Amino acid sequence: MRELIDKAGLADILDKVEARERLSVEDGLALYQSPELLAVGYIANRVREQKNGDHAYFIYNQHINYSNICTNLCKFCAFGKDASSPLAYEMSIDDIRRKVEERLDEPITEIHMVGGIHPELPFDYYLDALRTIKEVRPSVHIQAFTCVEIAHLAYLAGRSLADTLRELMAAGLGSIPGGGAEVFSPRIRAKTCEKKLSGEGWLEVAKTAHRLGLKSNATMLYGHIETLEERIEHLDMLRRAQDETGGFMTFIPLAFHPKNTEMAHLAKGSGVEDLKNIAVARCFLDNFPHIKAYWVMLGIKLAQVALSFGADDIDGTVKEEIITHMAGGESEQAQSRQQLVRLIREAGRVPIERDTLYRVVTSYQEEGARP
Repeated sequence: MRELIDKAGLADILDKVEARERLSVEDGLALYQSPELLAVGYIANRVREQKNGDHAYFIYNQHINYSNICTNLCKFCAFGKDASSPLAYEMSIDDIRRKVEERLDEPITEIHMVGGIHPELPFDYYLDALRTIKEVRPSVHIQAFTCVEIAHLAYLAGRSLADTLRELMAAGLGSIPGGGAEVFSPRIRAKTCEKKLSGEGWLEVAKTAHRLGLKSNATMLYGHIETLEERIEHLDMLRRAQDETGGFMTFIPLAFHPKNTEMAHLAKGSGVEDLKNIAVARCFLDNFPHIKAYWVMLGIKLAQVALSFGADDIDGTVKEEIITHMAGGESEQAQSRQQLVRLIREAGRVPIERDTLYRVVTSYQEEGARP
């Protein structure tokens, strides 16, 4: 492998990784530009094992997408709909209650709840949604509302970001998912999501949440019209924000699915591109504890491979994921605990069921251990 890395011109980067030195922006770009996927993957795996050994994490979770009505209508999104669309929907608080009650017999530790930027739902709706979930399932951790949604909620409430977050936390908010980051480049946002919160605005919401003690995740939507330089710029902005606050838990590269979007003329990305984005992120984001291979977007088989290309998390049981599947995602809607344990073991890793904050729920360290 060293010979391949030397041939690829990546020896200096591997040396930095072995010495646990920070990679430069130029290093990150070199990894993206390298045609030697196995060499890049090997370097990413070294970082992955430095940080997380053979552990591969998953969570028993439930997704609730409370509404797809959205004023942003980003060109890369198949989920958001105008209120007049026959495909538009919104859940009442009772609908949300029923969604939670339907799965009370399952050992769910996290409810993940996001939606569109709804023009009419009042701020109290979001508070009531959180309170209702906690009323039905008091011990569950609620990871809800992207940074874009939270900026919208602050506008609705007429309060500062910090005060809005404090109210949401008092109602039951436990952490923030990573969606809405897309690519921070102003060029990309002007061409694909001009109505959306800016990249700087997204980061300010995240950093404000971190200062209040809320953890969050971060994403990047890749594989549309962004350049490699814009990808690295995005990662660099995340890394600098993490240096400042330390509140990000996981980075999740999200593959663009073009079907049913305004950018449907673009080709869907390849598995090589998916693995490259995971690997580069793991090498570059040295201050992020975890990198997730989101099986819902990648498919289970590629997510398994990604566990040797820098990823140490494959998300969870999910069930009823809507956003990716409206854009043509072809993966299954859910995986059982038993399936996830088996898939991780097949990939040569040790399955660890975690909670949202990466505390161990169950370790399947022993081969005979059963879910």
